[in-house]
Amino acid sequence: MKIEVWSDIMCPFCYIGKRRLENALEKFPFADNVEVVWKSFLLNPDMVTDPGKSTLQYLSETKGWSMAQTQQITEQVVEMAKGEGLSYHMDRTVVANAKNAHRLLQWAKSIGRGGDMKERLLRAYFTEGSNIDDFATLVGLAGEIGLDVVKAPEVLESDVFSAEMEGDIYESRLMGVRGVPFFVLDRKYGISGAQPQEVFDQSILKAWEEHVKANPVMQMQGGDANSCDIDGNC
Repeated sequence: MKIEVWSDIMCPFCYIGKRRLENALEKFPFADNVEVVWKSFLLNPDMVTDPGKSTLQYLSETKGWSMAQTQQITEQVVEMAKGEGLSYHMDRTVVANAKNAHRLLQWAKSIGRGGDMKERLLRAYFTEGSNIDDFATLVGLAGEIGLDVVKAPEVLESDVFSAEMEGDIYESRLMGVRGVPFFVLDRKYGISGAQPQEVFDQSILKAWEEHVKANPVMQMQGGDANSCDIDGNC
């Protein structure tokens, strides 16, 4: 069974949703028969990278919020992330265009390391405050998960894997996805946003039951909500 996940690296709910999906799969007895595919989605494709500006400043300016309001709103997300064992430092996150990070993710996917790359990018952005549009930083992150640090600059300095990234985005539009994270289970069931844990648990079980009915051989083998939308609302 395949679970496809459309998400952006800069979306705080995407990291939370990732953890909830993983928690559900850890408890799922047939998880070895589930493939998770990480799809690209850009909430702000035209964002101009500005490593000198924090995300809090950016939100305050674009939303018209005071800094106190911005901190109060983001603190709620920080607490939600903490409940999943994630450490968010929103005051460290920097304004950065995510296209190159997504191209790096697409390369990692092509060699079977998409999940590892996705995790490393999210932690770099939300926990470490890294500039995910800086090539040296991205090469270092790729190296940390065992990717070729000679090949990585070649990928980043070219336009390679842009088509794959755009393909994911185009596919999301066809499916009507306007906010992330968005989870598609076996192309039959969808989960929009970082829903409560029980939603993931129940949806995976339901999708699996349908999958087994359609693929009897699997039975032998296996014995909007919190999200960010394309208008910048989280």
